[in-house]
Amino acid sequence: MNEPNTISTPADSYDYLIVGGGMVADNAAKAVQKVDPNASIGIISSDQDEPVTRPALTKKLWTDPDFEFDQVWLKTVEQTGAQLLTRTVVTSVDPDAHHVTAGDHTIGYRKLLLATGGEPTRLDLPDDDRIIYFRSVNDYRRLRGFADQGARIAVVGGGYIGTELAAGLVQNGASVIMIYPQDLVYGSQFPRHLAEHVTDLYRGHGVELRPETKITGGSVEPTRIRLTTDAGGTIDADAVVVGLGISPRTELAEKAGLAVEDGVIVDQYLTTSDPDILAAGDIASYPDPILGRQRVEHVDNANAMGTQAGRNLAGAREPYDYTPYFYSELFGNRYEAVGTLDATADTVENWPDDQGEQQQGVVYYLDDQGGVSGVLLWNVEDQTDRAREVIKKSRSDRLDRKQLINAIPVD
Repeated sequence: MNEPNTISTPADSYDYLIVGGGMVADNAAKAVQKVDPNASIGIISSDQDEPVTRPALTKKLWTDPDFEFDQVWLKTVEQTGAQLLTRTVVTSVDPDAHHVTAGDHTIGYRKLLLATGGEPTRLDLPDDDRIIYFRSVNDYRRLRGFADQGARIAVVGGGYIGTELAAGLVQNGASVIMIYPQDLVYGSQFPRHLAEHVTDLYRGHGVELRPETKITGGSVEPTRIRLTTDAGGTIDADAVVVGLGISPRTELAEKAGLAVEDGVIVDQYLTTSDPDILAAGDIASYPDPILGRQRVEHVDNANAMGTQAGRNLAGAREPYDYTPYFYSELFGNRYEAVGTLDATADTVENWPDDQGEQQQGVVYYLDDQGGVSGVLLWNVEDQTDRAREVIKKSRSDRLDRKQLINAIPVD
């Protein structure tokens, strides 16, 4: 029996075919429908579920009691009339014939969008339902089950996903141990004093920390997962969730002969080296108007780039001239950022004395020429537009350090 809003047999061809079933696909389909409402849209996804608002899987579902699970669904099919084929992997694209191969199906297209996302980095561990490489709705369901049982959960990775999951899990009754290679939580992104503050937050909320530690392997036993570390020790847990970043899924584009270099190369219109194939989201290397060529793995980019890709699929031919931001929420603290956060960079910081230590502040990360390459807004909201302006202005007018300190207000 098919899941709601999915199909088992696709049409022979579509006006617009989207490969990938994430937020890029959702935004693209909705944009296509607005520009060309009578067009046929097909979506082929390797996921088992419809597109969801993915940030909720590591944020709101763990921290916002008013956010219900039913709110994650983006209602892509309902709102666009697209046909969605799930649990299906596209194995090849033939640009000359204008078709893709997916399982037993050969599906034609007039225009194609590649939105294949990323593959989670894996460890040298056995396959087991208690080891989760977090990415999907099903991963959330499994992890939630362990948390609801009060399990001891090892979170491997101290980056974007790992820190959010560790915070969410410990706030929902799980016993959490977080394993990461840096000496401090966010030690490679934040100035040291702020990274120390964040590390203290995690300890204060009961997260057991294992800094400067890498997992080298492990074994699966009936009542536990035993992880081995690079120091020769072991860590036991009821379940393991891994958040070590992703690798862009570019194999399909490479096999199709498209230009690929740290992502699928696209121009300002999100068009690949084939004029009838676009790419967007985690896999797309695009010319950012402020920062130069970038490949961005965050939701703001998925939303904005997905929308522009959909419009351009349907013939709009408009440049993607947006510089995305990213954000996270950690134990009641929200940060937003534009550009690159590198703890080794020279910084200019504004932490007002009357706010208390690390309560609110702005950090400007400088490049080798003295321009701003990134801006961190710590508990300072609604200033991402200003952050973009500062980055752009710093590269033409070379703002001095005194000008930078007050460039973005800290309320």
